[in-house]
Amino acid sequence: MELAVFGGMMPHWDNDDGTGRVIQSFAKKIHASLERAFPEQRLFLRSDTETRFIRLSPTTQFVGLTGSALLVGWTIISSAILLMQSLGAGDLREQALRDQAVYEGRLNTLASERDTRATEASDAQARFAVALAEVSAMQSRLLRSEERAKEFATGIDVIQTTLRDAMNERDFERSKNETLIARIAETEAASPEVTRMSDLETTLDFLSVALGDIAVERDEMQLYVAEAESALDRVALDARLGDERNERIFSQIEDAVETSLTPIDNMFSAVGLPTDSILEQVRRTYSGQGGPLTPIRVSTSGDAEIDPITSRANEVLGRLDELNLYRIAAEKLPFGFPVRGSYRSTSGFGPRWGRTHEGHDWAGSRGTPIHATADGTIVHAGRQGGYGNLIKIRHDFGFETRYAHLSKIRVQVGQRVSRGERIGDMGNTGRSTGTHLHYEVRVGGKATNPLKYIKAARDVF
Repeated sequence: MELAVFGGMMPHWDNDDGTGRVIQSFAKKIHASLERAFPEQRLFLRSDTETRFIRLSPTTQFVGLTGSALLVGWTIISSAILLMQSLGAGDLREQALRDQAVYEGRLNTLASERDTRATEASDAQARFAVALAEVSAMQSRLLRSEERAKEFATGIDVIQTTLRDAMNERDFERSKNETLIARIAETEAASPEVTRMSDLETTLDFLSVALGDIAVERDEMQLYVAEAESALDRVALDARLGDERNERIFSQIEDAVETSLTPIDNMFSAVGLPTDSILEQVRRTYSGQGGPLTPIRVSTSGDAEIDPITSRANEVLGRLDELNLYRIAAEKLPFGFPVRGSYRSTSGFGPRWGRTHEGHDWAGSRGTPIHATADGTIVHAGRQGGYGNLIKIRHDFGFETRYAHLSKIRVQVGQRVSRGERIGDMGNTGRSTGTHLHYEVRVGGKATNPLKYIKAARDVF
């Protein structure tokens, strides 16, 4: 069955069955409606030599009008879609600008807090140094006090010995006096009166001189004993004042140690590190710089108990030792910040565009200094695929940090670096759409969120 329309002519059907007649009747009705709605038009075209015309049938007019309507409708719909997309993009751009302003404000606040915490940490370190000096001075005073006490004890022993000797001499002189008196009594009967009186006078003179000497020695001993008792009272007063001063010093030292130790202990706890095992490993691998403090030992013989002051001093030294071990461990873990200068955060750790972003990105100008976040050894310094120019640093306790897309590498493989040491410059190498640093922290080869360590350390460093 074929349907053909030519210049307003009626359609012609090849079959004569009933269906064809129905369709032909329907087509006639449609054609009649089109002729009523769109009567045949002629379009005249005149030139200098002749005039021509084009006949526009109802069907042609209907097709042209319908096509024009469809074109206008499609234009309106497309314009509306583009307008909505433009409005949506403007809202998203404004929202992004607002979010950027809020985030930059938060970064400025965090930077201010970091500087404040750094100042507090510096003050705490200064207090720590003063406390160590006070502990050393206090230990020296304790040793001097013990030496003075020993000297006074020796002096008292000498005084007691001298008193005993004086009393023995007094008893000896009394015995000798009694002997002389007895001899005088024996010689009275045999000797004449003059001889007896002469001997008696000689004896009395001798006794008077001896008793005078004994009285002088007694007075000297009493004066020496009084001076010794006064000196002992002064020693007791000095000891009591020393105890009070030591109590104040110990309290200040304990407060300073606790103030310094609490933030760094919280820093390790915030990132879920096994503190005890890390400190034990640092103690075993101690190399000699800034290491454990030696407890105070007063005596190496006997079973005498350690006095409370020494015990308390050893406890403070133990806490200072723990603080020192924390400090050494913190230098070996990635608690530092890798970027110095002007920067802004552009992408965090986690899912991004259907993939996992295994680090944190900070954007800045080309050549912005990049620094190591912990002590370690350079194990890679060169290009690596999408990372571009990449530096890998191996740290203790199974940690590794990565610094990607660098424009310049300033270290070599095998080199030892310290926290805060400059290792490269920010760039745009590898799979990168702009100048930025891609920073990763890996534990046992598995990527973890770097901001967890940076935020934990902002109250300490």
